Amino acid sequence: MNWIGALVQGILLGGHYALIACGLAFMYSVMRIINLAHGTLVVVASFAFWVLATYWGINPFLAAIGVVPGMALLGWGFQRGVLEPSGRFGLLVPILATFGFAILVNNLLFLQFGASPHSLAPYIGTLSYSSWTIGSNLYVGKLAVLIFVVAVVLFGGLSLFLAKTPLGRAIRATSEDPSTVGLVGISARKINAIAAAIALGTVGIAGMFLVMRGNVTPYAGMAVLLFAFEAAEIGGADSLWGTLVGGVILGVAQSFGALLSPQGFLIAGHGVFLLIVIGRVVLSRPSFGRIKARLAQ
Repeated sequence: MNWIGALVQGILLGGHYALIACGLAFMYSVMRIINLAHGTLVVVASFAFWVLATYWGINPFLAAIGVVPGMALLGWGFQRGVLEPSGRFGLLVPILATFGFAILVNNLLFLQFGASPHSLAPYIGTLSYSSWTIGSNLYVGKLAVLIFVVAVVLFGGLSLFLAKTPLGRAIRATSEDPSTVGLVGISARKINAIAAAIALGTVGIAGMFLVMRGNVTPYAGMAVLLFAFEAAEIGGADSLWGTLVGGVILGVAQSFGALLSPQGFLIAGHGVFLLIVIGRVVLSRPSFGRIKARLAQ
C-alpha cells in the first residue's frame, strides 16, 4: 500500500474511531464525566446485534430500530442509577463507579458468551468485504465508507440538534452552568439523563459497526475505550467536530505507522496521542505564555 492508499484508509479508519468516541465525548461535554464503561457499553450493543441476528434472524440494520432506542433507555437508567448517585460524593467517585460497572458487565458477558470472538460479517453479505477499485492499486471498502458517512451525518446531526433546538440549547446551557439553569426552569437532572440517553444511543450505532467490521469478545471494551479516548482527546473532548478530526488524525497516524512496520500501527497512534497531550500541557504553562508575549513585543 502506497502513501495515498494509507491516507485514504487512515481517514476511513478515523471515521470508525470517531463514531466510537462520539458518545464518550458527548457525555463528557455535558456532564464532565469520563465514562470508563464506555467501551464495555459499545461491546454490549455489539452483542445485542449479534444475538438478534444469530437467534432471531433479524437483519442488523433492521435490528438497529430496537437496539439503538434500547441503548438510549439504558443510558437514561445508567445516569439515574450509577452516575447521579455517585456524583453526590465528588468528581472522582463517578469515574470509579463506571470502572466498577465495566468490570461487572465484562464478567457477565464472559459468563454468557464465553471467550470466543463473535462477528456480524456472515449476516451482512458481501458488504463485509466488497470494495471499490480506484485506479490500479487503491481499494476502498464499502463498509468503511458507510461507517465514515454515518459518522459525519451523526456528528452533523448532533451539532444541528444542539444549536437549533430548544432541547439542544438546554443541554448546552446545562453543560455550561448546571447549578444555575434551574433559575430559568431547566432541570439539570432531567437534562443529564437525556444527554446520557443520547450518548448511549450513539453507542448503539457504534456497537453495530464494531461487530460488523471485525470480531468482538466480552473483554474487548478496554481496547475500544482506549481508541475512543485517544480520538476524543486528540480533537478536544468537549468538541463534537473536534472528536471527528481527532479520530481521523488517529486513524491516519496508525495507517502510516503500518507502512513502516506491522507493530507501527499501534505505536504511531499512541505516539501521536502522547505528543499532542504533551504539547497541550506545554502550551498551557504560564511560562510559555510569558515567552510568547515577549516574542510579540
